[in-house]
Amino acid sequence: MNEKVVNRSKLLLILSTFLFGTIGIFRKFIPLPSSLIALARGVIGMLFLLMVVFIKKDKLSWNAIRRNLLFLCLSGAMIGINWILLFEAYRYTTVATATLCYYMAPMFVILVSPLFFKEKLTGKKILCVAVALIGMVFVSGILQTGFTGIGDLTGILLGLGAALLYAGIVILNMNIKNVSAYDKTIVQLAVAAVILLPYTLLSENLAQLTFSPLTIVMLIILGALQTGIGYALYFGSIEHLRTQTVALLSYIDPVVAILLSAVFLREQLTLWGVVGAILVLGSTLISELPIGEKKQINADTPII
Repeated sequence: MNEKVVNRSKLLLILSTFLFGTIGIFRKFIPLPSSLIALARGVIGMLFLLMVVFIKKDKLSWNAIRRNLLFLCLSGAMIGINWILLFEAYRYTTVATATLCYYMAPMFVILVSPLFFKEKLTGKKILCVAVALIGMVFVSGILQTGFTGIGDLTGILLGLGAALLYAGIVILNMNIKNVSAYDKTIVQLAVAAVILLPYTLLSENLAQLTFSPLTIVMLIILGALQTGIGYALYFGSIEHLRTQTVALLSYIDPVVAILLSAVFLREQLTLWGVVGAILVLGSTLISELPIGEKKQINADTPII
């Protein structure tokens, strides 16, 4: 794999995880149920990317989509269910606890990468994952809040379920071949919206909701930028990277969310949170530097 392509893919992945990390800021200012926001993300993101494809005068690669239709539909459905489980986790437990459980996903991806992708699980990668996980414990604030009852247990199980689905989405996307990032994301967001529609209709009384102009604008930004562009960058980059690299760089998302909430929402960032952010970002950086590893010939390096 060309080194320039790999480095460019890493930069795009970092940008996408940064965009995902800003979602919480927008969520705070959108006075709508989580399920409806998730549905809007899927629909607006899909429509925005379709508009981009139309403006560029490109066409969807239907032959490539048909060849990968099973994985596209499965991953799209998993995105929709993933959003539902995560939003439900927030209902039953604290955001800190749900976030900690959800970001077990990179750990799952790295642990199964030798099985699915024949990637060597080095000691340095294992150590970096462990340090990143410790950092996430500090960032989440769970050491200060602890667990408070049966609701926490339900939230934990829902958060872990969302994490498993997230790991499955990454693995499935590694196996989708010769489909452009836009085509891939359009299909997956469409399937996610189809999954979310009945859930939203059954769980929310939409007739009682009101939409201010600001709410509509923020929904459009959330759907077009953080979802449409964000997922296009994400899915377009991970096909050129090791699954372990994707998993570790994914830890940037929650750290960005914590830091931005402290800056823009004036939410308290404790000393442990600062230490955790340093551990996460530091371990991510070290995992990508050729420290303690012998340089391998490209042909022997399993880059997905």
